[in-house]
Amino acid sequence: MFQNVILIGTGGFFGSVLRYGTNELVIKYLETNKPVGTFAVNIIGSFLIGIILGLFENGTLISHNWKLFLAVGFCGGFTTFSSFAVENLSMMQAEQFFTSILYISISILLGLSAVYLGFWIVK
Repeated sequence: MFQNVILIGTGGFFGSVLRYGTNELVIKYLETNKPVGTFAVNIIGSFLIGIILGLFENGTLISHNWKLFLAVGFCGGFTTFSSFAVENLSMMQAEQFFTSILYISISILLGLSAVYLGFWIVK
């Protein structure tokens, strides 16, 4: 049990730090105040978790410990639902309802598609 907590916590640390860095780079290079950084990490993270879970399901390519470290820890720390929710709340408060609904819809559609694609690639 303690080993699992350490694996997940360590993966979460690296995922969170990479999310912060990725978000900052996206904002810097795209020069926008739109939530593209959160969008990017959520879609990339969805794709990665699809690959990880596909590798785990194969049974020989990734161990249970690596699954905990990568899927639960790293991807859990890298992606962010709370930032997604806050960004949508801010858009709604600014009465940008269409933009918020579009962001929600595209995030869910592309997120699910990315998980499927990642899973399918390793199958």
